[in-house]
Amino acid sequence: MKFAPQLLLVTLASTSFALAEQAPQPASSAPGWLQSQTTDTVRGYTYTRFTLAGKFLNAPQGMNAPRPALVVDCIPSQDSHASKGKFLSGSLMVGTTLKIVYVEPEEIHGMSYYPKVAVQLRTDARREDENWSPGTDNTSANIGKGAMKRILRARTVAITADDNNGSPVAMQFDMPDAKLVDQGCDVD
Repeated sequence: MKFAPQLLLVTLASTSFALAEQAPQPASSAPGWLQSQTTDTVRGYTYTRFTLAGKFLNAPQGMNAPRPALVVDCIPSQDSHASKGKFLSGSLMVGTTLKIVYVEPEEIHGMSYYPKVAVQLRTDARREDENWSPGTDNTSANIGKGAMKRILRARTVAITADDNNGSPVAMQFDMPDAKLVDQGCDVD
């Protein structure tokens, strides 16, 4: 009868070793730039799109918006006549209608006002208030090359803008290495 307890002990030990070997490794949740090729049929060229997903710190009210994203479009180096690609545009995709403010340009005084999205941009320890041009459907904002350069060089980026109701929408992006985007876009 001593054989049965020993068999049970050996069976349990081998099962635990087998489970330990098959334990899943933790998946890497490090964010990264997703790269895709897109063709602009109207202008007749192909460009590279880099997309980085972020997260809402203060989500838009009343809707389950998708994750915010930073999008950078570039002409590849073989089409840009340079050793690196050429920056086309940068965008902040929010997924909800943003509040549009009308700003008078500094060089023109009087009746001209431009639609803008007022954003608060925080890169690492630096905070700036900026006005970015709205996207065509007002759910995104266009980022200038200077702001995009600061964003790509940061470790953490926080962007706050108001939605159409005036409620703040706060987003955060943990920035991975920007070498891939820099080679494809030549943001410098």
